[in-house]
Amino acid sequence: MTNEEEFSPSALGTKEHWDAVYSRELSSFKEYGDEGEIWFGEGSMARVIRWLNAHKVPQTASILDIGTGNGMLLVELANSGYCNLTGIDYCSDAVQLAKSICEKEGVSQNVHLQVTDFLEDFHPSKLFDICLDKGTFDAVSLDPTGATEKREQYVQSLSRALKPQGLFIITSCNWTKEELLRQFGGEFEFKDELPTPTFSFGGKAGHSVTAVVLEKRSSS
Repeated sequence: MTNEEEFSPSALGTKEHWDAVYSRELSSFKEYGDEGEIWFGEGSMARVIRWLNAHKVPQTASILDIGTGNGMLLVELANSGYCNLTGIDYCSDAVQLAKSICEKEGVSQNVHLQVTDFLEDFHPSKLFDICLDKGTFDAVSLDPTGATEKREQYVQSLSRALKPQGLFIITSCNWTKEELLRQFGGEFEFKDELPTPTFSFGGKAGHSVTAVVLEKRSSS
């Protein structure tokens, strides 16, 4: 883990990088049926779904997956009974891949997919009950063209997309719980932390991934 003052710009923060990644993954899916990488592994998706189920979130709740990539989180949500799902990504090949996978898995009727930049031009017609992020805020944090401003834009876009008291569930490998609370604390308050795998080094235990649930303040 690192703090917000230590990030170095990276290709992982550029649209060009992700366009190339999803162009390859779309070609691989068409040729071999390979669905591509699942960020943070399948366990990260299971943790989110377990939390939603444990807190009796209605399966009709409107859920937005920010930076959906190959859409596998949406597939797992749909297979778990959630039926009001939206996925957005600024890479057109990612959205095409997600559409193809949703069709293959038979869940297209419950999933709406859209090519859009969450920071710049996402203007939903209705506010969401829940927003999910699994690595997208991490990528934004590495943008070489102004990561600090992009993170601020992200928080503003998130606040505009969620209903008052709506929930934001974020999984991150770059930010600790405390750092995420500093990033989002103006608009959101802490609700819960999801259990994530631990590792030990030098006699100290830590987490390679952080997953927290934040609630939009009513006055936001």
